[in-house]
Order: sequence, then structure tokens, then C-alpha cells
Amino acid sequence: MRWRPDSWMRNMRRGQSLVEFALAATVLLLLLSGVLDLGRMYMAWVAIQDAAGEGALYAAMNPRCISAADGPLCASPNNAYDRTFIAIRQTPGTPLDPYRVTITITPNDPNQICFGTPITVSTTYSFTMITPLLRGMFSSDITLRAYAVQRALNNGSASCP
Repeated sequence: MRWRPDSWMRNMRRGQSLVEFALAATVLLLLLSGVLDLGRMYMAWVAIQDAAGEGALYAAMNPRCISAADGPLCASPNNAYDRTFIAIRQTPGTPLDPYRVTITITPNDPNQICFGTPITVSTTYSFTMITPLLRGMFSSDITLRAYAVQRALNNGSASCP
């Protein structure tokens, strides 16, 4: 049997630990990048949820001004659509592209709104992952949806009982 010095075994163990570290670091980096994307997605969802809430509150207080087409007093930013859009644009630190957001308000006709009518503001955002591995696992974009409902606090343009 051949005798080997202890230094040879120590070098062998160092090489083994280096390979184990490389494998573990790869897995940890993949997990970290996934957590990063999930955090960005959650932050985007919170931003569109807050914007929907702000738009619904404005529509509840001013049911005559759902969109800019509802009259000269409803010009930008004095309507629910623009208030929702501005809330999305002015959210600090969000990774949102405000032009990828779809805003829907129902009912969208002030003639249908009376005191107590529920007004729903829905926001939809097309979220893109930045991690290539997660982008390959999911479709190209993930659709985030949020909505808020408020009851009208005033009458709209409708002749209500």
C-alpha cells in the first residue's frame, strides 16, 4: 500500500468544499433572484390597489366626474380616471410603467349614479419579470388585477328619487 502525506488529503478536501460552495451558491442566487421578482410583483400590486382605492374614493365623492368627457368641470385631473392614473404615476419607488395599466370604472356614466350606488374601479397591470429563469417559467407577462368599491356619496347627473 502506498503512503500519502496529510497535506495531499487536506488539498483534496479543499477542492471538495469549493465544488460544494459553487453548487450551493448557484441555488441560493436563483432563490434570491426569484424573491427579488416576487417582491417587485407585490410592490406593483400594492401600487395598483392603492391607485384603484384613490380613484374609487374620488368617484364616490364626485360622481359627476368619472372621466374628462363628462363636462368642463371634469377636465384633467378632476375626474376619477385621471386621479387613478396620477396615483399610479406618483407612487414613489415602484417599478410601474403607467402606460401598461388599464383602468376601468363601472358604472362609467354619471347618469346611472345615485346616492349609495356602488362604484367599482378596476386596475390591470401587465407585469414583466426581470429574472430570465422566471421569465422562461411563466409567460412573457403576468397580469395583476386590483379593484376597489366605494358607494356614491352624492348623486351623479341622474335624476334620483
